[in-house]
This record gives sequence, C-alpha cells and structure tokens, in this order.
Amino acid sequence: MKILGINGSLRADSHNGALLRAAQKFQPRDMEIEIYAGLRDIPPYDMDFDSEHLWPAPVADLRRRVTEADGLLIATPEFNYSIPGVLKNALDWASTDWAKTTGVPLNRKPVAIMGAAPTNFGTVRAQLALRQVFVWTHSDVVVKPEVMVFRSYERFDEGGNLVDETTVDLLRGLLDALAEKVRS
Repeated sequence: MKILGINGSLRADSHNGALLRAAQKFQPRDMEIEIYAGLRDIPPYDMDFDSEHLWPAPVADLRRRVTEADGLLIATPEFNYSIPGVLKNALDWASTDWAKTTGVPLNRKPVAIMGAAPTNFGTVRAQLALRQVFVWTHSDVVVKPEVMVFRSYERFDEGGNLVDETTVDLLRGLLDALAEKVRS
C-alpha cells in the first residue's frame, strides 16, 4: 500500500521530518511511505484559482499525490496551539471540488496523525485541530494509538534517529492501524 507522508514543518531538521523518516524505517512490510517534499511550493489557497484548469502546478501535484495514495500519514508540529498555516493551506487545496469534476482527494481517505514538539504537552492541541479539519473532509482518521512525541529533543539522537523505544512502539502501532484502515 502506498502512503503519502506530509510533514507540517518546513524546517529542514525538524523532529516531525525525523518522525516521518522513522515511520519509513518501521513501516509494515506491505506499506511504502513516500515523504512529500512540496509543501513550501504551494501558494496560498485562492478560490479564484480552485478549478482543475487553473490550479498552480504544485497544487495539481499535491492533489494527484493525495488521490493516488492509499492513505496519508501527517506529522505536525504545534504552532500557537494549532496546526501550521502551511499544512492547513495544503489541506484546503486538497479538500475541494467546486465544479464536481475531479472528486475531493481527502474524501474518505484513511489518515493517521502524529506529531513531535519540544514542549511537555507535545502536539495535543495541533492534533485536535487537525482532526477537526478531517471531520469536514470526511477523511477516515485513525483514532488510536495517539503518537504525541513530547520533549522531542529527548527522543531523537543528534543524527535525527528515533531512539525512544516507547515512541517506536507507538509509531508501529499507528502504522499498523493505518494499514488496517486502508485494507478495510
């Protein structure tokens, strides 16, 4: 099964990027996680350009990748008690079909959410905000296990490798749950 991983952080050395790379390392045998690298290129959502023949190239690429993926794996940091604007913007572009011609890429799409943050509370609020977005898109979100990597600087080594066994176990459980949603 093909999973598209989206990192809500643009920072090159983000712990959320490291968490997605760890997901690739620990993915089930029948899963292939591709990490999306085009988030920075997506322009701000503009309904005037939200039709198939007007989409900017990065938007068309994102929509195609989301549509072709069997599921999504999103790693989000927490900014101001919510999700980063660049991530919300990308989801806005993938959540529409005003002309009723292309279908909504996120509709019924299996989605797993995780996140890493240096704070003691992790990404709890960001993940709640993200779950709320997916209610509107009718996406099929994995409910448990929740992977909220708090004090993330303690869970990764200097090379960005996930070294915390509890987090590895939770990550494996999340990937298994996502695989189950994709299969059902």
